[in-house]
Formats: sequence, C-alpha cells, structure tokens
Amino acid sequence: MLADTTQVVAARDGDRQALAELLTGHLPLVYNIVGRALDGHPDVDDVVQETMLRAVQGMPGLREPESFRSWLVAIAVRQIRERERTRRAPRLDVWQEADDQPDPEADFVDDAITRARLAGQRNAVREATRWLDGEDRRILTLWWQELLGGLSRAEVAATLGITVAHTGVRIQRMRAHLDRARLILAAWRATPRCAGLQSAARGWDGKADSRWVKRLHRHVRDCPQCIVAGRLAPDDVALAQIGLLPVAGGLAAVIAQASSGHLAPVSTGLLGKLWDLLTAKPAATITAGATAAAAIAATVVLLPPPTPQDPPTADPPVVGSGPTASAAPSSPAPSPTSTPRAATGQIYLAPGGDDSGDGTQARPYATLAKAVSVVRPGQTIVVRGGTYHPTESVEITTNGTAQKRITLTNAAGERPVFDATAVPHTDWFVTQRAAYWTVRGLEIRNAPTHAYVCVGCRSTVFSGLSFHDNKGTGLMLRDNGTTGNQVLDSDFYRNHDAGGAADGLAFKYGSGTGNTVRGCRFFSNVDDGFDLHEFSSPVTVDRSWAYANGQDLWHDASQAVIGSGNGFRLGGGDPAPAVAHVVTNSAAWDNVGYGFTESANRGALRLSNNTAYRNAKDGFAFFYSSAQFSHNLALANNRDAVLADSAVENGNSWNQSGWTTSTLRQSDPRTAQGPRRSDGRLPATDFLTNTRDPAIGAPMRTS
Repeated sequence: MLADTTQVVAARDGDRQALAELLTGHLPLVYNIVGRALDGHPDVDDVVQETMLRAVQGMPGLREPESFRSWLVAIAVRQIRERERTRRAPRLDVWQEADDQPDPEADFVDDAITRARLAGQRNAVREATRWLDGEDRRILTLWWQELLGGLSRAEVAATLGITVAHTGVRIQRMRAHLDRARLILAAWRATPRCAGLQSAARGWDGKADSRWVKRLHRHVRDCPQCIVAGRLAPDDVALAQIGLLPVAGGLAAVIAQASSGHLAPVSTGLLGKLWDLLTAKPAATITAGATAAAAIAATVVLLPPPTPQDPPTADPPVVGSGPTASAAPSSPAPSPTSTPRAATGQIYLAPGGDDSGDGTQARPYATLAKAVSVVRPGQTIVVRGGTYHPTESVEITTNGTAQKRITLTNAAGERPVFDATAVPHTDWFVTQRAAYWTVRGLEIRNAPTHAYVCVGCRSTVFSGLSFHDNKGTGLMLRDNGTTGNQVLDSDFYRNHDAGGAADGLAFKYGSGTGNTVRGCRFFSNVDDGFDLHEFSSPVTVDRSWAYANGQDLWHDASQAVIGSGNGFRLGGGDPAPAVAHVVTNSAAWDNVGYGFTESANRGALRLSNNTAYRNAKDGFAFFYSSAQFSHNLALANNRDAVLADSAVENGNSWNQSGWTTSTLRQSDPRTAQGPRRSDGRLPATDFLTNTRDPAIGAPMRTS
C-alpha cells in the first residue's frame, strides 16, 4: 500500500483522523517486519507499539511526505536494534538435526508452514538464515517484504540509505549466500550423509560460522552426491509462499479508535491515549506477533542507525602520530535530558571511578560505556592509566563534526588497559557507529569476540593502539560508508578464535574511499595479519609489517583450526570484488601463508617497495590480477613471486639475478619485533635492509 501524500501531510499537520488511518494502514507492514526480525519474542508487541509512538512524535518533523513508508520502516528497524541490544540469544548449533531441537512453538510453526505448502522447506529456510551475516540478514528481511509487495525496491533502498542499483547488487549477493547455506545444510541432513562432507567437517563445532560456510561449500559445490541432496526450491519461491500474516484485529481496531476520541495535544494526551490503546494487549495481538515471526523464523535482523550526512573530510587532521599524538575530536547526537558538569570540559575515566560521579577529574567515571554515552562534539574523554575490567559491551553512537571531533585518549604518559574477559561471550567489546572520532593510546585484551568494530565509520583516526589476545579480530572496520579513516602506529597481535578466523586488522564487507593504514604491525594472529575480505573500495597501506601469522601458539584443544596465516590479504569474497588497493614500503615475514596475496581480487593492485621474506608459501601470490609491481624484494619464500601473465613488473628482485639472503644486512627480526620508539613509531632496525640496492624492498629503518 502506497501512502497517500495528501494524507501524510494532513497527519503531519495535526489531523487525527489521517494519523489514525496511516497507523492502521501500515500496521501489517510494521508487524511483519518486527515479528520476523525478533523471531517470535514476546517483545514484538512492545517494539511495534514503540515504533508507532515514535512515528507520532516524529510526524511534525517529516520533511518528505512521499517517503513516509520508508521513514516508518527505518524507525521500526532502529527499534528492533535497540531491543536486540538487550537480548542475548544463544547461537544455533547446526550439528544437531533441527527436528531434535526443542521448540515451544513447534505445533504452531508446523501448521503455518503447512498452510504455506512449504513443509519440506521449513528447516532449510529457518536454519539457512542463521548462517547469514548481519548485513545479509538485514537485506533478507526487507527483500522479503519486497517479494510480498509490502515495500518497493526504491523504499528498500531508501531504508538502507543506498541507491536502487546498489540495493540490487546487495540483494543478489545475499541470495547467493542464502542459497549456499541452504545447499550445505540440506546436504548435511541427507541420509545417508556424504562421507566426504563428514570428513570436511572434522573439527567443526557446529556453530554458524562464516569460515566453516566457506570450507563446507568448497566440498558441496564440487560433490555430485551433495548437489543432488541439496536441491531446493528457489529462495524467492520459498519465502514468497510463506505469505503475509494478518495482524490480529484487536490491535488494529484500537488504533483506529484513536480517530474518534477527543484527544489532547500531542505532547501529552495524544501520546498518552495512543500508549493506552497500543499497550492494551489482547491475546490475539500477542498471537499475531508470534505468528509473524514463526512463519519464517528468521534470525535477528538489525540495521545500523542512519549515517551522518555531512560530507567526510578527505584526510582527518592529525598532528604527529603514535600514542601521544594530537588529533582532532569527533561526534554529534541528541542532547541528553541532563548534562553532567564534565560536559563543559574534559570527561575523565579512571579504574577507581564511579559512574554516579560527574566525570570530572575529581569524580571520574568508572566505565567506558558511561563516558561515551555522555560525550558531546568537541569533547575529550581522558582515560587514566591502570586496568579496567568491563562487564558489558560498549556502543559508540554520538557523532563528532569536522570542526568538533571527539577524542578518546589515554592520559599523558599513562597506559589504560581494558581487560574484556568478563564481557558477555557473544558481544563485540566496542562497537562504534559514529563519525569524526580520534581513538588513541588504548590497550584492549581478552575480548570474547572482536575487540573493536567500527561500523560504517567516517573520518575516524585510530592511533597508538595495542589490541591483542582477543577471541576475534583486533580492529575491524566494516560495512558501507567506511570512509576517510586512518589507522596509525598501532599493534594488533595474538588475536585468536576457535574457528581460525581472527585477524589483526581488517576492512571487510563494505566500501568507502580514503582509508589509510600506516606504521602498523600485525603479528601472531591465528588467521591473517591484515585482511581486506569483501571490501570493495581501495585502501592504502604504507610502512606496515605483518609477521608470524597463522602459527599455533596456543596448543589448545579448543583452538582446533588455524587460519590462512597470510601477512597481507588484499581481497577475498565469493566472488571477490576487483579493487585497486595500494601497498607501499611494507614487509611480511615468517607467515604460515603468503606474504602478500590478492586472494582472488582481480583489480589493478599496486605494490611498490615491499619485502616478502621467509614466508611458508609464496612471497607475492597474485594469480589473476593485472597488478603492478615495482621495486619489491622477495627472498627465502617457498616461491618468491607467482604472478599472472597480465601483471606489470618493474625493477623487482625476481626480475634481476644475484639476489640472495647474503645481501641482507640483518636476517634476525628481533629488533623489528621489539618495542616501538618513544614517539610510537616503528622500531629502528636494519632487519631486511640490503647492501645491494636500497631502492629495492621496504625501507625498514626510517628517520
């Protein structure tokens, strides 16, 4: 149903009848989106009610009446996200047959799917959605509404904040991932099960993990037995036949009644009346919430908050570098109902602080979560030295501006350490969804998953960091809108997980221009040192070192899988996007995998003045791309350079004769792997410098 623009304008201008009709007419759309996203949780009704109330509150400020429906959907998904932050659903163990899973709503689910003539597809659809990552699950829920006519493609695009063409690409990619997951799960549940698939799954803990999806799919796609077992109906048929389920008449009726009462002004009586109406929960209403979710039983679908619209600066201002460098502040957000005294100056955080304090130096806060919740554009959060033991994850959502950045920094001469051991095991420790921040001088260790994830961040500077021994990637920047960020003079090391997927630093699953990495080290991570998997915009890496990645340092039975162990992984995906990443003046040594690899990225990469030394696989592995190689050095690798015929080569060591390890001034890496200099820069070292031609290879010793 398309919203009548005239009706929207009337509702925005205070027409109660028009408002009630809009709410009633769009209730099924909101109910289906929320119900499926929350997977039958009792909170479905509350989230629908809160969505409607926020729509009423926001109506006077709606600038584009023709976008009412996508605006309302965006409100719904933000409320889903807020509710999901308090829900900690356990991950699905897909080793176990779905029919063996206890399901309190099994009778109802079976009945709903039978009516939709999809009994044979119930488990395939339900379980496959749980193998999708967060981005794909978001797309799936909105695409399902498009299939059923609830949203147009343009409205899906508007909700996501991207173009219609890009939305089509995202949907196509999601469908490929969904089909892949359904194929794997159907083959796994076949009787008899393929012996080859059973062998490929040796060591798998049964969790829906992206690395295992890839490994199992490599077997299934090439196995005739698994392909036959995994034949399924097309995903659009399976989803569309589920159909829209009606909202119980009780809730729709009471919303409609709002038009007939004598309602007071919006600020009090109208919202109060709507609250009373919407929170009247007849049994039929609760059933409708469960029905909507149970029909598809999809996993949680979250959308990030809207990306700030002010244009990014191409190069955020930084004065110096390293843990004591000065960089501009960051982020805006709505003003709180009350502002602490510290909001007029610096905000302080200390291990002995108290969140009931005011954040001043005399009465500092105790938790990072509190500090980031009250900070405002132009302010600095000063973190005193010592060890913090957080028990909750941290969300950074306040945006700075180009003129008023937000800074999160160590106190001068002090080193704060966040030991995230006690954070819930399903949570990323820090999730940032904000622009114009500077984060520097912090150490994070023992996070239960990823230590720090920046989702669609813009113009953020990370400097002088040490993220190590986490059960996931040290620092990950991901999703579309990842633009104009800098990662400087930081170390990411010994990050490891049971699935062998933890990297040091990664840009993944998105796009955004102007991202730079400089002066960083990535070492002893269970998977890759630096990873650009499915990041479709160029990233520039300069004067950074990756070493000893992919080694088994833990010898732990729970650490069953060791990752690829590449130094610099400059691509990846299914298919990998073609991107012209740039790597200069960098070095990779003693990695279990490749030193530098395209990972199926067929873009025009550029690598100059880099060194690959003593890597277990190839020093430079670029099998498909038309990459350009200039003045690189490769010695003592399994093979020094394996390049596509279309590669462009100029002045590299493998293009010349006479290059041997004897030309190296120093082959012992200890000085390069030692402490950084006092200003935070990489240590001075003669390691990998050569006596033959200093213009070839990485300039390890810098002034």
